[in-house]
Amino acid sequence: MADATHVENENIRRLKDAAAGTAGGMVQVLVGQPFDIIKVRLQTQSTTNPQYTGVADAARKIAANEGPLAFYKGTLAPLLGIGACVSVQFAVFHQVRRNFAMKNAETRGDRSEDLTYGQFYVAGAAAGIANSGIAGPLERVRILLQTQPSSPSRLFNGPLDCVKKIGAEQGTLRGLYRGLVPTILREGQGSGFWFLTYEFLVRHMASSNNTTRDQLPAWRLCLCGASAGAMFWLSSYPLDVIKSKMQGFGGDAKYKGVIDCVRQTYAQGGVGAFWRGIVPTIMRAGPASASTFLTVEMTMRLLG
Repeated sequence: MADATHVENENIRRLKDAAAGTAGGMVQVLVGQPFDIIKVRLQTQSTTNPQYTGVADAARKIAANEGPLAFYKGTLAPLLGIGACVSVQFAVFHQVRRNFAMKNAETRGDRSEDLTYGQFYVAGAAAGIANSGIAGPLERVRILLQTQPSSPSRLFNGPLDCVKKIGAEQGTLRGLYRGLVPTILREGQGSGFWFLTYEFLVRHMASSNNTTRDQLPAWRLCLCGASAGAMFWLSSYPLDVIKSKMQGFGGDAKYKGVIDCVRQTYAQGGVGAFWRGIVPTIMRAGPASASTFLTVEMTMRLLG
């Protein structure tokens, strides 16, 4: 009976983790999408004949040429998919975290919440790698939708049409999983630092203010989340640039693989080419990550 109750409690805990992650992921998309489309446009534009000179120029031209709704181009797929992605991230993170806690309790007698920061990083990296299988195809579709010409010259009528045409031209799996290697590397590295930074700051703030995690006010959670978002991208951004180039228009024919993409990117723009678009990314990371962690924390408190 005790074992059955334990299994039931664990399953309920996993469902709560997944539900909170889904809510956080959907909020993340709504908050961050306008910044993301600017980032992708800057990352994937030609280095010899760039269309945009910077963040402000990209925002102005997108609004003028395509209208304000263009900042939410390709939103449907990530709105549904990123909810699933973040759900997987948080579910895996908390499961690995609990596994570490049990191991610590058995070997050192530590309290369940006393993970090392290295363990937090590993749990976050595992969450990111697990998420890659969903994130890769979603971002492939999103990037193609974000970078396609405006009406009436657009190539895809929406996410499903994009998937259909990718499948017809390249094969569904091969086409959708283009850029999977840099996606795995980015998600593993970035998510490791994302969760580590957040947990470090939450623990520090709770300790400094002589309170518990559940009693931290929303603004402090947002500050922790925003800082974690910045660390995600600062630790993994060059990998994201490579991923975007490989997944964008012409990437299939232009790059033979990850190493070839790295070589060509460096030859065309030096080290700076691997950081193109970092400004809107950091601008997006703050509010998007803050809203994600805040939504997850508040949902978990609501669910109990």
